Amino acid sequence: MEFDRVRVARRAISMIDLTDLADDASPVAVEALCAEAMSHGVAAVCVWPDFVASAARALNGSGVSVATVVDFPTGEERPFATAVLAERAIADGADEIDVVLPWRAWMAGGTERAARMLDAVRSAAPPPVTVKVIIESGQLASPHLIADATRFAIDHGADFVKTSTGKTPVSATPEAVAAILDVVSTSDRMVGVKASGGIRTFDQAAGYLSQVDDRMGESWASPATFRFGASGLLAALVAETVSPA
Repeated sequence: MEFDRVRVARRAISMIDLTDLADDASPVAVEALCAEAMSHGVAAVCVWPDFVASAARALNGSGVSVATVVDFPTGEERPFATAVLAERAIADGADEIDVVLPWRAWMAGGTERAARMLDAVRSAAPPPVTVKVIIESGQLASPHLIADATRFAIDHGADFVKTSTGKTPVSATPEAVAAILDVVSTSDRMVGVKASGGIRTFDQAAGYLSQVDDRMGESWASPATFRFGASGLLAALVAETVSPA
């Protein structure tokens, strides 16, 4: 069967969380990000909490969701303060909250602190708000730990399990996504997967979609169950949809 690059690219575009979490993010940049998101029909934009209100206004009625990050990127903020930030972001129009698992504490056996963080955010962001838990898979030492962190996130209310913040040397990898998918596939409720960080090319995106289809079935992956967290991927995918002159 011929590999349809245009179809794959369009499918991947619909699953992108178009992201600007740069230290120098600005209102002008966020406005441009939202315009680009609407133009191409991505799943969501992901911006710092202070830009949620402006993004929500720009995207109102577009079908593109607004996501933001809390306890980000270190995973070492206070649970109460993080929950307050999540509440404010939701009041400003956030549809999705991406929270970093306190992975250093969790790896050191501090599961109680990690649980307090995730439980606080889940309480502050009840359904229909989507909560994505970032497990920082590149910092976990093995597929076994990635799987354990995935189970922990699901047990504490995650709607999605996300690989990475994109702020560490190792971000998303096929091995990490495989470990997450293995756990998600056995969950007694629907949980999505977000591959985030370092995904910049069509071939990378196509590889992840093929991996998900092989593990979960071709009908499983959709914007409701699979996302790419990316700032540089969209241009590469759009280029695949443009017919050569």
